[in-house]
Amino acid sequence: MRIAMISMHTSPTEQAGSGDAGGINVYVHSVAQGLARRGIKVDVFTRATRPSQGEIVEVTPGYRVINIVAGPYEGLSKEELPTQLAAFAGGMIAFMRCHGLDYDVIHSHYWLSGQVGWLLRDLWDVPLVHTAHTLAAVKNAHRSAGDTEESEARRIGEQQLVDNADFLVVNTAAESTDLLEHYDAPVGKITVIPPGADTELFTPGTDRMTERSRRRLGLPQHTKVVAFVGRLQKFKGPEVLIRAVAEMLSRDPERDMRVVMCGGPSGQGATPETYSRLAQELGVERYVRFIAPRPPAELVSVYQAADVVAVPSYNESFGLVALEAQASGTPVVAAAVGGLPIAVADGETGLLVDSHEPAAWADALEVILDDDSRRIAMGQAAVVHAARFSWANAVDKLEAVYRAALDIELPECGERQATGY
Repeated sequence: MRIAMISMHTSPTEQAGSGDAGGINVYVHSVAQGLARRGIKVDVFTRATRPSQGEIVEVTPGYRVINIVAGPYEGLSKEELPTQLAAFAGGMIAFMRCHGLDYDVIHSHYWLSGQVGWLLRDLWDVPLVHTAHTLAAVKNAHRSAGDTEESEARRIGEQQLVDNADFLVVNTAAESTDLLEHYDAPVGKITVIPPGADTELFTPGTDRMTERSRRRLGLPQHTKVVAFVGRLQKFKGPEVLIRAVAEMLSRDPERDMRVVMCGGPSGQGATPETYSRLAQELGVERYVRFIAPRPPAELVSVYQAADVVAVPSYNESFGLVALEAQASGTPVVAAAVGGLPIAVADGETGLLVDSHEPAAWADALEVILDDDSRRIAMGQAAVVHAARFSWANAVDKLEAVYRAALDIELPECGERQATGY
């Protein structure tokens, strides 16, 4: 079996945590790698962003990244990429023709890729599996104050994919409900496949490893540490955490704590300097440290150095950061939104917060930071909980979807409907 996987706007080889690189990168890389290990050939098509990138990059045997030139290498935001859909699709068609390839299934990730996948489905006469990862209607319903609203054009594009894709893969039952309520998706198209964590890489640290991790990060050994991992954009809620820290310190000015913000700018106007200025305005700048995104092999040290990881997002289709942190033996305080109530076992491996009010977040963080025995017990339970989610299980279920796709009868030529409304 050969799969054409499409991730137009972000490459699985890019560093997650800044720009447009995040959970989608981790997801696509992990499932492509897992499928290739089973003898399923996977080509991941993405847009070239540097002239130095080769057209074909073999990541592991059977798993390649194909860099398609579509528009200028730099200077295009994700919001401008719809102008390059035709160029990208043309590049994929040319690659297939020039290399004499046939694909059995197309699997698109995010709505931009889905639009290309929909075209190629009809052109190549092969089934289309689509994973949205995020949805415009859901993001708009949960967006933070001052955050940019997702466009109606995107929502229409997503509706077209719901109507025309052969299979829809979602991370959680909550995401399935979102598709049913906001997009009137046919329930028979939807398959729930929870993602996983690399439990061989993300492992609990010993006291010695924690000390070493803190030393590398320049953190005091005996202070309490809260970590935030992700892109520095409003939707991820970094402001919520910084304001919660200010609230905690106003309650107890002698509190000994540090906050590590591990992430980069997302191209949506916010930068580390944006949140550094906020920390200064609130008088907590000496407690908050910003560090660049880390590759997975180094990110585990950030999780191990922390006493708790905060995930104050306004919505998450799943929340891979929460799962990675728990696999590393670190409890999580997360917003009770999207897939996070699945990723975090409330009261057992961390706490869920039903609001984004700084006081509520301060309360939850204090519960874990101020009770050593409870925090240790939560960390131990977190490792067990995270082990229930594995990429191997995700790949099992995804392979089953692909094989089911091979058996379906694609629609004959007929009158095209004006879908999307």
